[in-house]
Amino acid sequence: MSSPFHVTDVNFEETLKNNALVFVDFWATWCGPCRALAPTIDELAKEYAGKILIGKIDASSNSISAEKFGVFSVPTMILFKNGQETERLVGLCTKESIVEVLNKYL
Repeated sequence: MSSPFHVTDVNFEETLKNNALVFVDFWATWCGPCRALAPTIDELAKEYAGKILIGKIDASSNSISAEKFGVFSVPTMILFKNGQETERLVGLCTKESIVEVLNKYL
C-alpha cells in the first residue's frame, strides 16, 4: 500500500489481526503537529509498503480506539507486533526517529 491505511474503530482489531506489524498514527484534523507529520507518514507508507502496514486513525472521530490504547494527546504513534503494542511515540517526531523504531522490527 503506497498511502497510509485508513484505520477506524470498526476495522482496528481486524487490521491488527491480519498484519504482523502495524504502525498507527493517532491524529486529529485540528492538530497542527499532526498536519506537520502527515507528509512523513505518507512517505513511510510508501517506503515500508509490504513490510509494515502504516495506518492513520482520526482520534477525534474514533474515540473508542483512542481510549482503548490510552491516547490522550495527538499525534501519538503506536507500533503493534502481532496485535500487541511494542513501541509508542508521542508528539511531533522526526522521520529519522520513527525509522529507527520501525527498523528494529524488520
